[in-house]
Amino acid sequence: MKRPNISRDPCDCSVDGTRDLCVADLERQGSRDPCDCSVDATPTASNAPTPPLDETDRDAAIMSVAAKRHGVVTRTELVEAGVPAHAIDYRVERRRLHRLYRGVYRVGTMEANYEKETAAVLACGEAAVLSHRSAAGLWTMLPLPSAQVPVEVTLLRGCRRPGPSVRIHRFGHLDPDETTRLQGLPVTVPARTLLDLAGSVNDRKVEQALAAALREHLTDREEIRKLLARYPRRSGTPLLRALVDRDREPAFTRSEAEARFLKLVRRARLQGPQVNARVSGYEVDFLWQRQRLIVELDGFAFHSSSGAFERDRRRDAVLTGAGFRVVRVTWRQVTKEPEALLVSLAQALARGG
Repeated sequence: MKRPNISRDPCDCSVDGTRDLCVADLERQGSRDPCDCSVDATPTASNAPTPPLDETDRDAAIMSVAAKRHGVVTRTELVEAGVPAHAIDYRVERRRLHRLYRGVYRVGTMEANYEKETAAVLACGEAAVLSHRSAAGLWTMLPLPSAQVPVEVTLLRGCRRPGPSVRIHRFGHLDPDETTRLQGLPVTVPARTLLDLAGSVNDRKVEQALAAALREHLTDREEIRKLLARYPRRSGTPLLRALVDRDREPAFTRSEAEARFLKLVRRARLQGPQVNARVSGYEVDFLWQRQRLIVELDGFAFHSSSGAFERDRRRDAVLTGAGFRVVRVTWRQVTKEPEALLVSLAQALARGG
């Protein structure tokens, strides 16, 4: 739920009422923006503004800053690089800088990779790290959320939410081993990301993220168990512990399973199936129409409850009643027993042919 804006102070961007940078500080830097709470916003002796550049050097300075941050810059960074406030305002008016949040701009017209994640972190301040779905997308444990989905950021302290395109999770403490940098952005480590996901998304997505993290060696079960021991009462702890302690392999993503299964079929020079075809009102994974054979990909994430199991059985009964044979294939069969799977599949196709 969106928090009401009850603060009359244009730079009251902290939880405890303290101010990271006041308007007067910004004016001394030449900034007209009353709430530039971006990373490195507080001037120090080592990063004090350089003398103003002449016009021919300003664009080069802007591009130099943007190159470090996926095409995103802050007003404070530009002032410190020698670009005066009036030159920044001119470029905003001419649409050479595009405002993403207060004091945060895109350089140019084309959106770069990780632009929205970079902008959200800069808008939230130096105490912000990408987390939850956004972190899972950055680690490729899950697909990056679409442009319509808010960027998820964990804050230890600092600004109020900069806008509806950012979802803030406030947490009092993160140990140093729970955060790192990836693609130049602060982000929760994979194990911590999985714990956050387990408390915020459905079981299927958590298991898919866990499968990807283990498969790509982003983390391991022991590292996850250590984190779970640190947070025994977190809302996601029971689910993640159950998945980590389970004997069977974690689930696969449907797209990856389809790709691997089709690769096996082609390698064995078997007749290719229709993919994601509709039969009797259901979408099936693979269909050999002439042989009246359907192959469905099974995994714990797709069958994690008694309700899901019963729905699958009802589905199989409808398809069988329509004259099809239904064969269910597991991730273990695809990855660990491919030869045996191909023999069974060839026999099933021969019987139907």
